[in-house]
Amino acid sequence: MAIDLVTQYQGLVDEKFSAESKRSLVTNKDYKWTGAHSIKIYKVSTAEMNDYGRNGGSNRYGTPEDLDATTEEMVLKKDRSFTFVLDKLDQDETGLALAAGTALERQIREKVIPEVDTYTYNVMAGGAGFKPDALKLTADNIYKQIITASKYLDDSEVPETERCIIVTPDTYLIMKESKDIVLNTEVGADMRLKGVIGNLDGCNVIKIPSIRLPKNFGFMMCHKIATTAPLKLENYKAHEDAPGYSGTLVEGRICYDAFVLENKKTGIYYQAQPEV
Repeated sequence: MAIDLVTQYQGLVDEKFSAESKRSLVTNKDYKWTGAHSIKIYKVSTAEMNDYGRNGGSNRYGTPEDLDATTEEMVLKKDRSFTFVLDKLDQDETGLALAAGTALERQIREKVIPEVDTYTYNVMAGGAGFKPDALKLTADNIYKQIITASKYLDDSEVPETERCIIVTPDTYLIMKESKDIVLNTEVGADMRLKGVIGNLDGCNVIKIPSIRLPKNFGFMMCHKIATTAPLKLENYKAHEDAPGYSGTLVEGRICYDAFVLENKKTGIYYQAQPEV
């Protein structure tokens, strides 16, 4: 007998991704993959501004230009799965500690979320519009590097609201040791639940475990408009006494990806550190 758990566990899955992952603060879900495995986005060019000709013949507005309309296709590449079995006797003798719900929650928290997060942050760093040379961050230079990142985003007309600075625990320690940095730690409870630990020059500071970030990560300043991160939780099932098993066979599948948009990649500034 097969029991489909997608309805029962959908709330659990959403809750875990909200509580354990900070992806929602630095990415968007502006594009819908519902019913599709890929989508195409139009990138339309613009026309140059001209001086209006009050006198003269035709084309007083200037010479008409042909606008380019190219497409950017985004295909979901990550189609992942897992499976495990819960022996009926093991479930009974552990006081149901191996129940399907508990096991699935643990799988999402310890395997699914870290994998999706790690993939997303690597895509963002790789697709960043600004990637200066690697630099060893110290308490003396880190603030200058952060305001330099802010300058690049300002010059690219990236919205000033909802910017984030992603840091490792080591980088956060350097920031705390800097005499130039004064973190505003008066962050609302709702933002703290999402992982924001402070605010610096209008940017939310988010601390992420190093294991989920690219090697030699320094910091990354970004705006969520630059990266879209679709997440399609397609199926979770528990089969009771499936053929060949005395117990519950659990299967799960998740389809996800992350894309840095070509016209918005300047919304990401990634500072790496030298290899050690």
